[in-house]
Amino acid sequence: MSVIYILLAVSVFVGVTFFVIFIMAVRSGQYDDDYTPSVRMLFEDELVKEKNSISKQTKTD
Repeated sequence: MSVIYILLAVSVFVGVTFFVIFIMAVRSGQYDDDYTPSVRMLFEDELVKEKNSISKQTKTD
């Protein structure tokens, strides 16, 4: 039974450690994305053109 308490303590310690590392990464800007918002509108135009051409092809067929 004491093994369960040891495993529980170790798992809680590992979980808290990973959570602290995650919080530190978020605060340091690790997950900030400065590039995608500036080019997002370019990719959406291409997707809209592809969807329109596909829908036109299916309507004519």
